[in-house]
Amino acid sequence: MDQTAEQRHLRATVRDFLRDVGPSTTTPGGRASGGEPRDALRRLWRRFAGEIGVAGLAVPEEYGGAGCGMAEVAVVCEELGRALSPLPYLSTVVLAAEAVKACGDKEAMRRLLPGIADGSATATLVLPGDADLRLDGDTLYGTAPYALDGEIVLAYAGGFLVQAWPTARRPHVTLDQTRPLVELTFDGAPVQRLGDAGPAGRVRELGVTGLAAEQVGGAARCLASSVAHAANRHQFGRPIGSFQAIKHKLADVLLMVESARSAAQAAAAATDDELPVRAAIAGSYCTEAYLAAAGENIQIHGGLGVTWEHDAHLCFKRATADAQLFGPPQAHRERLSETVFQGRRGGASAC
Repeated sequence: MDQTAEQRHLRATVRDFLRDVGPSTTTPGGRASGGEPRDALRRLWRRFAGEIGVAGLAVPEEYGGAGCGMAEVAVVCEELGRALSPLPYLSTVVLAAEAVKACGDKEAMRRLLPGIADGSATATLVLPGDADLRLDGDTLYGTAPYALDGEIVLAYAGGFLVQAWPTARRPHVTLDQTRPLVELTFDGAPVQRLGDAGPAGRVRELGVTGLAAEQVGGAARCLASSVAHAANRHQFGRPIGSFQAIKHKLADVLLMVESARSAAQAAAAATDDELPVRAAIAGSYCTEAYLAAAGENIQIHGGLGVTWEHDAHLCFKRATADAQLFGPPQAHRERLSETVFQGRRGGASAC
């Protein structure tokens, strides 16, 4: 799927920014685990939003954004995935902002969206099924055991989208330290109701779509790293990339990356009616493509690939953690089968 000139320019701008800020803020050295790293991440987020304006891409113009769509947001997600960036774009822009837009509360949009667009706030969203929450009037009870980190906390509870103020927030030490996760406790936490939870399913599908774009970026990074090593590493007087076994590995990874990119872009361009199917396809295929590309990247690098000094293990950890964020590939395929073959089970063959 061809991209527009504006999308290609957006990609180049985001890639240049992430390259210029350096690896210390886009790898575990910038993880938001407390203290100075969290402050550094917050400053980087404000720069990211302020200097290139991508935090407001999908925010309506009346609330300080650019009024673009998921296709443009996915371009940013892919570049963040390529950089293994800890920036909270997925939680803030893809999930929280979309939930606020979908809730139908104009006052909530006026209050929350401008801060997201200008980078003065980060946000997160607790989706249905990710936590056992109980809404009692304007008070919330329960725990979200694993949630993406963000300053503003939104949650679906009791059939509503609410803004909640957790009574406790505990950072996790996780396999993938480039993706900050926290445990959020709501022990009589005050909430403000923002709207009905009707579009929660669509918001989750957009999250799957954004994550799929990130996974494409990560897989593309693995492919580029593998190709560079295969061209520069010599054995028996020739580059290892000239050996048939390595050629086949690289060709297989290239096919997976390009197929994953097509699936992710199709989901990002989907209409509301198309989104459930296309997001499930992207969620399944892109997850497995990233896992395979990250594994082959380690194999092609040989002994170097299993050292802490090389970033191959960071890609593998991100790929492994991403495979659980919105459910494993099997869960996406199950949702896909329910959508595509709805009403056909137990009846005549669809062939």
